[in-house]
Amino acid sequence: MLIPVRCWSCGKVIAHKYEEYRNALAEGKDAGEVLDDLGFNLYCCRRMFVGHIDLIDEVAPFSIDRQQ
Repeated sequence: MLIPVRCWSCGKVIAHKYEEYRNALAEGKDAGEVLDDLGFNLYCCRRMFVGHIDLIDEVAPFSIDRQQ
């Protein structure tokens, strides 16, 4: 779904850098170098980015429209 606000292991705030991470990957940059540049040096924070699967576009069409 959405990336968690904090790393599950160390508690560092990570969500504010996710869009920058995605944009850099779209430009063809290496994921490891991008995470280094963003300041995520701990493996627990890095796995939050590398292991994340963005499913919001898959789930959004099934949301309930409550305005009817």
